[in-house]
Parts: sequence; structure tokens; C-alpha cells
Amino acid sequence: MTAPLPPRAPLMPLDEARRAVLEGLLPLAATETVATVNAKGRFLAQDLVSPLQVPPQDNSSMDGYALCAADVREARMVLRVSQRVPAGTAPHALEPGTAARIFTGAPIPPGADTVVMQEDTEPVGGDVHGVRLLSVPQAGQWIRRAGEDVTRGAVVLRRGQRIGPAEAGLAASLGRADLPVVARPRVALFSTGDELVMPGERAPEQMPAGAIYNSNRFMLRALLEQLGCAVSDLGIVPDRREATVDALRQAAQGHDLIVTSGGVSVGEEDHIKPAVLQLGRLNLWQIAMKPGKPLAFGAVRRSDAADDSCHFMGLPGNPVSSFVTFLLLVRPFLLRLSGVPDPLALDAARALQLRADFDLPRPDRRREFLRVRRNTSGGLDLFPNQSSGVLTSAVWGDGLVDNPAGTAIQRGDLVSYFSFSDLLA
Repeated sequence: MTAPLPPRAPLMPLDEARRAVLEGLLPLAATETVATVNAKGRFLAQDLVSPLQVPPQDNSSMDGYALCAADVREARMVLRVSQRVPAGTAPHALEPGTAARIFTGAPIPPGADTVVMQEDTEPVGGDVHGVRLLSVPQAGQWIRRAGEDVTRGAVVLRRGQRIGPAEAGLAASLGRADLPVVARPRVALFSTGDELVMPGERAPEQMPAGAIYNSNRFMLRALLEQLGCAVSDLGIVPDRREATVDALRQAAQGHDLIVTSGGVSVGEEDHIKPAVLQLGRLNLWQIAMKPGKPLAFGAVRRSDAADDSCHFMGLPGNPVSSFVTFLLLVRPFLLRLSGVPDPLALDAARALQLRADFDLPRPDRRREFLRVRRNTSGGLDLFPNQSSGVLTSAVWGDGLVDNPAGTAIQRGDLVSYFSFSDLLA
């Protein structure tokens, strides 16, 4: 009588797996200084504290006339124009009972407490160069106060914040010509599989039976580079244990993370798991999610030193599985390496509750991530083929619905939605 097979270990819940890959993970210690103009996409290595206030003094937010509101007792009063104040000049004290011609961004003359925009005035010629005020102004109108944007000593950008166009502009407004940033994570990338062919090596009509083009290599490299990584592309590794061990050993040198696709299941030709165990350790294996169950996370030793290891992430070979597991597990890992304090809290804040304009009567037993697209009525449409091999779904879609295990969806239900643009912002 055949002995019964041992029970399979339960799949790790996704939330537990996401916490596990971040547990004890510290940002990279290496930093560098880059020109602010070239800092887009980089992560700040320290808080940015303002040495000044912005704006530095009260200034006009309109082209018009600066004056003292108490001098205008009624509409259509005429005031003499006593000076002209362009931006970048220092004004004189305002003569009592007069107005100063002023332009956007110019400092407010001492003695003035309001600005009347030129559309609410009429010029007056003749012997006295003046201006007629069409209405009675309110004190303080159209004045940008000193420090209303930034106060001296304020932390304006936090360590771990990613620099975008607005952040670069804000840093420049504080006089920062360069910024301290976390060094780029160094990532080694390779694919496994004898069936893989690089685009350009063979024309479609010349592809042998069972061969496929290596789409994951292009997709994962683009994702890594979009997150600011320095990528070493090690190509395709044959489906042999020795070749996989050699590739991992090479990849561990000089890198912070190894990312692979394919070979992480339990078939006879899946060599990633035993190869990683030969050279290091595995912390988790197989996640309760769809797509993307087979996923490996661990480390590969660089040397015999106990603390000298390179992190490892092995992604599934199916392209949508690889794409989704990258977004949900590799991406927060890289963000933490780059100094983002709590990537998971950041993701939770990005979740939107949107209306499902589709039915899902037969949910999966695992937590499922459905490729969807927002429609013009504010709801979500479902891509008709949710197979993990259909990469078209990720191109057609603009985000994912996070559907709990065993949960049917009826048209009109509110579902949790994450946009691709937010996840990769």
C-alpha cells in the first residue's frame, strides 16, 4: 500500500509575505550628491531644512497698484502714482495718499497694505499721473505674505521622499544646487528557461516548437529602471542546476538584490529553489495570491562572512504573475532600500473604492488581483481574460482590483482599486 503524501504547507497570506520581505530591512547606507536639476526620480538621503523663508518678503500676486486701503474712502477715487515697482527691485516707502504701480512678484512698498489689480482701475492722464480705483479695496488683498510658502527652519522635504518636478522646484527655491540622495539599488536580473528566445534572434516564423520570446526580461528591466535601480542584465540562464548556481553566485557580487523570473515552481526543471538553498537561504516560498503563487524570497551569500549576503527575489515565469508580484512585493522592497519609511502604508493610502461595472460570480480561493480599467462613468471594466499568461491585460488595464479570497463581485459593488500610475509613481 502506497504511503500517503505529506500534507502541503499552507500558502503564506500576501499581507504576511509583504511584511516579511520588509522585516528588518534598512535603507542602503551609501549616499551620493547629485545636481538638483538631475535629481528627478532619486530618493532624498536626509531631511531638507529651509535656511530661509519663501517668499522672502511680502509681494504682489497681481499686476496693479499698491496702496494703503484707508486712503480709498469711496469708489472712483483717484490717487497719484508716486513710484513704479517692477519685480526684482527694492521699492521706496509709499508716499501717504498715493499709489505705487506694481507688478507680479514685486515687493510691497513700506506703508502699503493692499494691491488693487489693474483690471479694477482706470489710468488718469493730464497734469497728474494717477489711477482711478473702481471699487473700495479690502486691506491685505492680492498680497503674498513673507513665509507663507516656506518658513525658515521648516522641514520641506523628508528623508526617503522621491524627487519629482515639484520637489526639484521647491529645493531650487531654497537655493539648493545639489541634493543628497540614496545610492541607486544595484539589481542583477536574469531569466531562466530553455524555451526563451530573445527578440531579434529569430523571426516569428523561424521559432522552434515550444519556444517563446523573453518578454519578462524587458518588462522587469523597465520596472526596475523606473524605480531608479542600476540594473545588470545577465540575460537567459539555461535550465540546469549548475548553470543556475553559477549565475546566482555571479549575480551576488556587487549587487544589493537579485531578481529572477521563471524556475521557481516545483517541477524537475525548476532549479531556482535548490540553487538558492545551496548558496544561501529562503525566507518564504509560495504566496496565497492569484496571479503569482510561486514566489521566492531569500538571500545568496557573497562570501563566507555571516553578514555578507545579497537579497534574492525569484518571480514566476508567467508574465502577468511576474508583473503583479513585482508591484506588490519587489517594488515595496526597493522603496524601503531607497529610504521610504513605510511603503505598505503608502500603498494603503493609495487604495480607492470604486464601482465594479462587471460580475465575478466564481471567485478564486486565493486573494486575486484583477486587471481592470476605469471607464468614462467612473466605474471599472474587467479585462475578459484574466489568465496569468495574458500580458495584454496589463497593457489594456490601468490598475488592479484587490479582491479578497472567495469573494464574489456583483455589478455595482464597491471594490478596492490600485492604479498602475500610483503604484509606479
